[in-house]
Amino acid sequence: MDRGRRVKLILMLSIVVGSILALIASTQVWYSLHLTSAANHSAPVTVQGSVAAPALTALSLAGLALVAALAIAGPVVRVVLGVLGTLLGACILLSAGLAVGAPERAGTPAVTTVTGVSGNTSVKHLVAGIDSSAWPWIAIVGGVILALAGIAVLVTSRAWPGTSRRYQAVRFEPADASAADLAEELNQPGTTTQNGPASRDAAIDNWDELTRGEDPTR
Repeated sequence: MDRGRRVKLILMLSIVVGSILALIASTQVWYSLHLTSAANHSAPVTVQGSVAAPALTALSLAGLALVAALAIAGPVVRVVLGVLGTLLGACILLSAGLAVGAPERAGTPAVTTVTGVSGNTSVKHLVAGIDSSAWPWIAIVGGVILALAGIAVLVTSRAWPGTSRRYQAVRFEPADASAADLAEELNQPGTTTQNGPASRDAAIDNWDELTRGEDPTR
C-alpha cells in the first residue's frame, strides 16, 4: 500500500473514532446533581450528555457522514471537507467544554423536569452537590481527534490517491483506427479485398470479434 493511501485510511479511521467517541458519550450520564431539601426531591438528578450538550449527537453523526464523503471526494472537495471536519471537531469541543465548565447550567433542563423550577440562577441555588463522570472528557477527546484529523486532511489531501473509476465522469474516445478502416471496407458495396474471398471472410470474422468486444489482432 502506497503512503498516500495509507494516510487517507488512517485519517478516515481517526474521524470515525472521534465521531463515535462523541456519539457514545452523548448517550451516557455525565452528572448526578444532588439537590437541597428546598427542591422536595431527594434522589439525585442524572444528566445525560444529550441534555448537557444538546448539539453533540448531531455533530457526531455529521462527522460519520463526513467519512463517507471523503471516501469518494476529489482533491478540491477534500479541502472543503477538511475544513468542515475541523469545524465539527471544534464545535464538539465547545459544546462539551461548556458543559464541563458549568455543570449546573448543563443540568438545568433535567432539574426543571423533576422539580418544575426553571431558570439557571434558580436551579443553581437548588444544587447542593455534583458527581461527575468521565464521559464529558471522552467527548472532548473525540472532538480533539476529529479537529486534528480535519487539519491533517487539509495538509495531506493532495497526496491521496485518486478516486475509483466508477466515480469518474465517462469519457468517450474514438474507436481504434484499424477497426474504423475495417468497418468502412466492409460497408462499401462492390469492393473486394486484396486477396479475394478468403481475405474478405477473414475481415468479416475480425468484424464479428470486434462486435463481441474481442481483439482480432491478438
